[in-house]
Amino acid sequence: MGMFKVKVKVSNIKNDSLFFENEFWVDTGALYSFAPEDWLERINIEPVGTRNLILADGRTIKCLLGFCDFEIEGLNDLIPCPIIFAPKDSLFLLGATALENFGVDVDPTSKKLKPILSIIGGFLDSR
Repeated sequence: MGMFKVKVKVSNIKNDSLFFENEFWVDTGALYSFAPEDWLERINIEPVGTRNLILADGRTIKCLLGFCDFEIEGLNDLIPCPIIFAPKDSLFLLGATALENFGVDVDPTSKKLKPILSIIGGFLDSR
């Protein structure tokens, strides 16, 4: 699949006047979205935990995890999403968790995000 970027507005859940906008690479191979830690610190995103991550080059690192609101250009939602505090000068990545939260999949032909139907598993009531 060819890679492409989408414009994402990232804002502080507690104070939406604190935000930034940037082009994020859509990366279905990444579980979490990434933004450089200095960008997240500028809008006062607070870490809530850590995650051990395997980088594309095979290295394992431990990074902070926080939550912020995402608005993806072309979609009409504002949705809280987890985000990794990536090292400074890292790429901005939009990961699978955010794509699932927005209910979209990647169309590799048009290089766009497309809505999908969500599947809810479960059993029918047998009463």
